[in-house]
Amino acid sequence: MTGAHDRHTRKGGRLRFVLLAAVAAVLLSPLAWMVSRSGMYGEVLSDRIDGEVPRFALHTRNTLLIALLSTPGMVLSSAVVAYGFSRVRWRGREAVFFFVLATMMIPFPILMAPLYLIFRELGWLGSFKPLWVPAWFGAAFNVYLLRQFFNGIPRELDEAARIDGCGHVGIFLRVILPLSKPALVMVAVFHFLYVWNDFLAPLVFLLHQDQFTLALGLSRYQSTLGGVRMEELLAASTLTIVPVMVLFFVAQRAFIRVGAGSGIKG
Repeated sequence: MTGAHDRHTRKGGRLRFVLLAAVAAVLLSPLAWMVSRSGMYGEVLSDRIDGEVPRFALHTRNTLLIALLSTPGMVLSSAVVAYGFSRVRWRGREAVFFFVLATMMIPFPILMAPLYLIFRELGWLGSFKPLWVPAWFGAAFNVYLLRQFFNGIPRELDEAARIDGCGHVGIFLRVILPLSKPALVMVAVFHFLYVWNDFLAPLVFLLHQDQFTLALGLSRYQSTLGGVRMEELLAASTLTIVPVMVLFFVAQRAFIRVGAGSGIKG
């Protein structure tokens, strides 16, 4: 009976593997077709004489610069706010947290006009500052994600740190952050992907073509060149999504750990 059960289990496992492989092949087939058709034309990376093809190397540098300036600020500020909601007791904490969550229902187009006026008064229009400085004030979703993860860390560790003479700053730096690396990596990846794919904010706040991000460059490449070849467009799209795929595969362990809710290794 045991041998028959083992054979049945192995057969079921092979069947699930085949089904998952088939589903993965179907889902990845558009990407494979795009890469195969692109040919990775070198023309996409440089300017033609007439200047119509956007400089994707420059756009990549601009996008990376914005992401590198904003991602640490988003992770740090969101973690500090989440710690205040998770570990510090103060009057009105739950009401304020509810208010923070409610801000997620406000779409960016509603905030776009007020932000444009504010940044114009600050003299930031036409620079990268409107795209990375606000990230240093956190985001509601990331605060919620980190707060939930911090709540899963035993509070006995806080008490032990207090016995050793740590205050809130010491607990945050020596206890919470080291045990929250998967969640912090997840927030960093989410924000990096948001910056990498953001189209509307750069369109509103950037004024010069040499400041364009990849999303703007790809859009301009697609819309302004009437005679663009499909292979060149696919090559540009491939260059845009490959770094995102690499980042996802590198950080997938953090996604699994946060999904499993394991803040501490057993």
